[in-house]
Amino acid sequence: MKIPFLIGYRIYLRGLEEKDIDGNYIKWLNDPEVCKFNSHHFFPYDKGNAIEYIKNINSSQNNLILAIILKKGDIHIGNIALQQINRIYQSAEFAILLGEKKYWNKGYAKEAAKLVLNHGFLQLNLERIYCGTLASNLPMRKLAKFLGMKEEGIRRNAIFKNGKYHDVVEYGILHKEYSTSS
Repeated sequence: MKIPFLIGYRIYLRGLEEKDIDGNYIKWLNDPEVCKFNSHHFFPYDKGNAIEYIKNINSSQNNLILAIILKKGDIHIGNIALQQINRIYQSAEFAILLGEKKYWNKGYAKEAAKLVLNHGFLQLNLERIYCGTLASNLPMRKLAKFLGMKEEGIRRNAIFKNGKYHDVVEYGILHKEYSTSS
C-alpha cells in the first residue's frame, strides 16, 4: 500500500503519481465508453499529457485530485476530485472517473465519493459541493442523489459530445444538508 490520504473499507485514496501513467490511466482517457459522459476524449491523450497534468494538479491548492485504489491488490481503478476549490465562497466541484470497467456498479464510486465529501465538508470546511453531468448520465445522477445532492437546474444544450448537444443537469449540496452516515 502506498501512502493513503483517505482510507475507506475497500479502497483508499492517494495523490496521483507519475507511475500511475504506466498502468491503464492513459487508456481510460482514450476509451470512448469510459469517457462517454465526461469532458475527455476530444483529443488523443498520451504520456506527455499525463505527466504535465499530474505535475500541475499536485502543485495546485485549488484542486484535490486523488487516485482511487483498491486495497486488495493495490489496483488503481479511477480518479476522484474536488476541483475549482474556491476559498472565498467555500465551494468546490465534485468529479469522478471510474476507469476500470470491471469495477463499475460495485459501489466503489459511492465509497470514494463519501470519503471525498466527508473531507471537503469536515476538513476543508466547504459550505457547498456541486457537480454537473449530462442528462443522459444516469449513473452519475444516481450517485449525486445518493450523496444527498439536490438538482439545482439544467443548462440546455451546454455540451457537444458524440455528435449532438446535451443538457447538463446541475447538482449541489450544502454542508448543513450533508450526512456522514449514508
